[in-house]
Amino acid sequence: MQTNERMAHFVGGATGQWRVQSVTTLCGAAWPASEYVSMAQGPAPEVVAPHWVLRGLTSNERYVTRAEKSSLLAKQEGLGRPNAHCAALIPIRKNAAWWSCTQDERRDILEVQSKHIEIGLRYLPEIARKLHHCRDLESPEPFDFLTWFEFAPENTNAFEDLLAALRSSREWSYVEREVDIRLMRVLPVD
Repeated sequence: MQTNERMAHFVGGATGQWRVQSVTTLCGAAWPASEYVSMAQGPAPEVVAPHWVLRGLTSNERYVTRAEKSSLLAKQEGLGRPNAHCAALIPIRKNAAWWSCTQDERRDILEVQSKHIEIGLRYLPEIARKLHHCRDLESPEPFDFLTWFEFAPENTNAFEDLLAALRSSREWSYVEREVDIRLMRVLPVD
């Protein structure tokens, strides 16, 4: 059986690479607690008696211009940096009004009105992120997007500023479910 390397799995359980520091439901149904989270790109990590599993696919960049993509690639650093002991998994689901918009209308809300990419660029390279899409999976998932962030402890305040800026934007008026899971690395980076 061939493994899809674009598939990411986040598994909450009693063991894992990341120790859960907090789980905050910002809107929508509460999310079950777990002590640890394991994250893997490709095959699902083996976790005995998982409390929950979230899956998402990395995809092509949507709503981004060539110039914006070039700017992001020039500043962004990858995940797994040795000093990035802090992480956040933020799953969100947007409402029907968002999904009824056309691609260009969503682009207008995301960047022209909300400055999502512009805001993100301000916090690079200190805060690394990877977005995973859930809507295209064969089985229904509880969220539309899973965003994974990694950063060094000294960049925690910058991360809070990033989230505050995004959450105060027009784009966030379309979010109907959001959970903020904060984590601290347990295992050293390979």
